[in-house]
Amino acid sequence: MMCDAPALAVRIVTEGDLDVPLPGRGDTADRFRILTELCHRDISMGRLVEAHLDADAILADIVGERTGFGEFWGVWAAEPPEPMVTAERHSGRWELSGAKPWCSGVVSCTHALVTARDGDQRRMFAVDLQQPGVRPERGGWTAAGMRTTETGTARFDRAEARPIGAPGAYLERAGFFHGGIGVAACWFGGARKVAGALYTAAGRRRDDDIAMMHLGAVDALLAQGQAILSHAAMTIDAAPDDIDRARRLAAQVRWSMEQIATDVIDRVNRALGPEPLVHQREHAQAVADLGVYIRQSHADRDLVNLGRLVVDDRNLPEARCR
Repeated sequence: MMCDAPALAVRIVTEGDLDVPLPGRGDTADRFRILTELCHRDISMGRLVEAHLDADAILADIVGERTGFGEFWGVWAAEPPEPMVTAERHSGRWELSGAKPWCSGVVSCTHALVTARDGDQRRMFAVDLQQPGVRPERGGWTAAGMRTTETGTARFDRAEARPIGAPGAYLERAGFFHGGIGVAACWFGGARKVAGALYTAAGRRRDDDIAMMHLGAVDALLAQGQAILSHAAMTIDAAPDDIDRARRLAAQVRWSMEQIATDVIDRVNRALGPEPLVHQREHAQAVADLGVYIRQSHADRDLVNLGRLVVDDRNLPEARCR
């Protein structure tokens, strides 16, 4: 059944008993399990809840605070060449002005962590979105995938903001990369959701060798994805502040999970043909959502960066990365 993703995400965060461990505190596997289950339920909803949980982890990591009761946070950190948001200090307070595109939950979020330019430096700010200086704008999203995430542009007109850490603090920490692995856990949950159509149909196709071949491959892919996340969680908990290891681990996990998600979509489509895509609305939406969501990966550029990390990493022998 299709859901109102923003409304459900808000209810889960503000009215439910959502209790998700912070990464690197010993229960990272449980955090990844919850993120996976949220996107297995609904990919767009899970993506919105993940952003709130990421904001909570960023605040805890940088300033030792947590999100408040009844609040629903976004993390708006896209940095295209233009438009941009600038930060200036006036009469002892920081103010943001400009436009920030690619803001998911632009209507439903009550607060957001927003990156802005402070001179030639990038800095993160916490913003109460319910003030007059913030205007959310919908529109421009023509894709079927992730269409219910309320992704739009936030416009700031001298909106009051609070700096979160020093310039560069958002990126210069292991937690930034732990958050990237959390997104990969969401991709994995989306892959499981897409695969559900094949598992459901398998009982009727037991004598179809091609369907069974694809089912076997999908089942192995999902087992691989679970093993990757389990390994990542143990690695994070063993060295929560090791930024070099976290950077390389995030690149490995995100690329691997993108391949798993892509292969699952392809194999389910080839096994079942067009029927579920044209007659099962929830499945068709999940395929569209996951196809857009994994494009948060930078694809081949991420592999280039990973290759350079491998060459530069003289502290981790090859055998320890297998």
